[in-house]
Amino acid sequence: FAAAAAAAGAAAIMTDGDGVRLAAEAGDAGVPVLRLDDPRSRLGEIAATVYGHPARDLLMLGVTGTNGKTTTTYLLESGLRAAGHTTGLIGTVETRVGDERVASVRTTPEATDVHALLAVMRERGVTACAMEVSSHAMVFGRVDGVVFDVAGFTNLSQDHLDFHADLEDYFAAKARLFTPAHARRAVVVVGDEYGRRLAASTPLPVVTVGRGDADWQIDCYGDRATLSGADGEKLELRVPIPGEFNVTNAALAVTMLRTAGIDAAAAVDGVGRCPGVPGRMERVGGPAGAPAGVVDFAHTPDAIDNVLQALHPRGRLIVVVGAGGDRDREKRPLMGAAAARGADVVVVTDDNPRSEDASAIRAAVVAGARSVPDSERAGEILEVGGRREAVRAALRSARGPDDTVVVLGKGHEQGQEIAGVVHPFDDRDVLREELVRWSEGSRP
Repeated sequence: FAAAAAAAGAAAIMTDGDGVRLAAEAGDAGVPVLRLDDPRSRLGEIAATVYGHPARDLLMLGVTGTNGKTTTTYLLESGLRAAGHTTGLIGTVETRVGDERVASVRTTPEATDVHALLAVMRERGVTACAMEVSSHAMVFGRVDGVVFDVAGFTNLSQDHLDFHADLEDYFAAKARLFTPAHARRAVVVVGDEYGRRLAASTPLPVVTVGRGDADWQIDCYGDRATLSGADGEKLELRVPIPGEFNVTNAALAVTMLRTAGIDAAAAVDGVGRCPGVPGRMERVGGPAGAPAGVVDFAHTPDAIDNVLQALHPRGRLIVVVGAGGDRDREKRPLMGAAAARGADVVVVTDDNPRSEDASAIRAAVVAGARSVPDSERAGEILEVGGRREAVRAALRSARGPDDTVVVLGKGHEQGQEIAGVVHPFDDRDVLREELVRWSEGSRP
């Protein structure tokens, strides 16, 4: 690629030792070749320089954690808009530059793409950006060259152990965001051991949020909460997205906005008026008399537990759940166990099998579900491979409008990856169609 890059106008080639050898074998490219042991480690810094350090001209708010990143960034964006900012958003569901939407390929883009996006935002008058920061992003330096005005931490539980050696390695990757090279101030939810450790160890000025001992304490009652500061200040907050865990996400967003200098009234108003997040506790309506439908992205044991606890139907709670292929294998039985503890009926199905044997993935989830003691376990555990067929099976267990069917794992995604092919599939559309089918009495 060296000769092609030089022909396209590259002023120099930066590569490692193997790249130097390959470039030499290909012949003189006519430009200097710079050797580094780890070229990726300089990519963010170089991209920032090439694009004129766009992050310096924006109010940058970054969020990391296992669960809640997407919801928190949407809440942040809503609060920023209420305060008069023109906003950008970078995350799992989409990238937004003002009102223009672009589908996202990964939670946090590569460093060159991050700085290019921020440069476009600056050019189009964006003044503030809310951004998800994954553990992969920290390991691969995708946000190098960006110093966030405020970095927020949601929580940490088991995920991505196909990539990280263990939970400590996973935590260490997240913790890198909370250093002077990447952020100026920190807001940390201290709802778990990792949040408390992070708050105690970060060298940044830190504000803590939580239900116990924290700078901002959360008192929750239904869809409303009170945030009480150490100085006696109280903020009354309406939480627009169902689930007690989303109260914490909303509290984190408001506290990050306050820490960034946003007026408290604007922050509270904006967060309270957030229109919702695609595929996160998203209600899917059906005809009158049909069961309630919900779609959520929950794909970790902790997230599944939180979602199922948040749903309190008068009737039965029926969950469709699966685990992704080529990802953390250890969490699969734990996901099944969480589903079995929280629901009345569990239907185990395929998520994104990718290159793995889908039946083997399902077997691990089913084994976890059946490992739960009888007294704590769902009354019925089914295994149905096809995802649409699994939704139908879940609805066959539903009796009427008092029951709720929740489909977990894929959320906003519009495709299902099987053996290297992404097939069109949107849980929300499928659930909506099957609710109509149920109401018409077509129950195969």
